[in-house]
Amino acid sequence: MPLAVCATPIGNLEDVTLRVLRELAASDLVLCEDTRRTRILLQRHGVSARLLSYHEHNEAQRTAEVLPQLRAGARVALVSDAGLPGISDPGARLVSAALDEGLPVTVLPGPSAVESALVASGFPAERYQFLGYLPRSASALASLWAELGRWPWPAVAFESPRRLPATLAGLARVLPERQVAVCRELTKQFEEVVRGTAAELAERFQAPPRGEITLVVASGPLVGADEGEATHAVAELVAGGVPRRQAADLVARLTGASRNALYRGSL
Repeated sequence: MPLAVCATPIGNLEDVTLRVLRELAASDLVLCEDTRRTRILLQRHGVSARLLSYHEHNEAQRTAEVLPQLRAGARVALVSDAGLPGISDPGARLVSAALDEGLPVTVLPGPSAVESALVASGFPAERYQFLGYLPRSASALASLWAELGRWPWPAVAFESPRRLPATLAGLARVLPERQVAVCRELTKQFEEVVRGTAAELAERFQAPPRGEITLVVASGPLVGADEGEATHAVAELVAGGVPRRQAADLVARLTGASRNALYRGSL
């Protein structure tokens, strides 16, 4: 039987898929980041399963324990507290180990804080960058914001509510006019999406809010980009699968360069 990587709700327990519930009920073993959180989900939907903890502190040990069971044909499901395991959550080690041994792995998709926040932001997103959890040090954040100023696509990141005020203040110092969306408690009762410039949101969030935070930073002008850099940006977008005319139009809007010149220069 394959290892089943199962997405779970990012807040609202009704967002779990029927397929995931069937898989969890049929599994011989369910590996979960926090057995208490997963038990609440299962009880809500009347599912019983054998649970075993699998988190960042025991990931290596549990992987070594579970691989023999997978080899023997056990049906194992893997979940995290919210979203899809392996994306800023434990799980990648077990998936990689199973694949290395030729064991089948299947992924059951579901809720995503990244995509939910990106759509809720309203920012154009033909392509986007996922940053995971933002770095904690002020210098690393400053470097990231400086780099962000040259990206022609939006970025999505996770941030703790405690660090959010300092994060927004740092972004406002570097890119004060950049559009930002602070997405708080997505899919939950007190869901909130606040949009504005980095400077405006830094002013609004001077104290830490409550709840889980997903941050979306819109694309913006390529800071100091000359025509050569703009043409290179078009080439990068094309290499990523964006149609050439669409890429030229996007970079032209971001830089003020001629769309026709960018199109011709990227050929």
